[in-house]
Amino acid sequence: MQTNSEPRSGQDAPEAGPVTPTRPAADGAADPSAAARRGARPVWRSLLRGWSRACPCCGGGPVFDGYLHVRERCMICGEELHHHRADDMPAWLTILVVGHATVPLLLLALEHWAPPLWVHMVLWPVFVLAASLLLLPRAKAMVVALQWATRMGGFGTDKAGREGA
Repeated sequence: MQTNSEPRSGQDAPEAGPVTPTRPAADGAADPSAAARRGARPVWRSLLRGWSRACPCCGGGPVFDGYLHVRERCMICGEELHHHRADDMPAWLTILVVGHATVPLLLLALEHWAPPLWVHMVLWPVFVLAASLLLLPRAKAMVVALQWATRMGGFGTDKAGREGA
């Protein structure tokens, strides 16, 4: 009985070389030049632009038309932004960050400052509200920027609905 490493009779032994996939991934990830053909979209640059609430494509135009309403397209470069599906992710991120910042600060205040109860009742709700209102639009813009950079949803298609540009 022959093992898989031995050639069958009448066949030459396979040449040693790098193993390549038999078929490329659906997104073209097996082809390193696929990202170059489609135009690379740097994730970190897009996230920083999202933090500043700017267009993830050009960094010039504002992402929002109001407090949290995402524009249909960028005013500067014309990039379509209506494809976003931020859903509950910005709220979840805001709760996670604000909650994890508030609890240690509250415990430090109890340990080192020991204010009266009325100070806690005034200070912490105001802190949580202000931090949430400051962070929520930034979190939403970062989620939109992440979706744009990774071509999620409709961000990876052209106007005709084809994958690519």
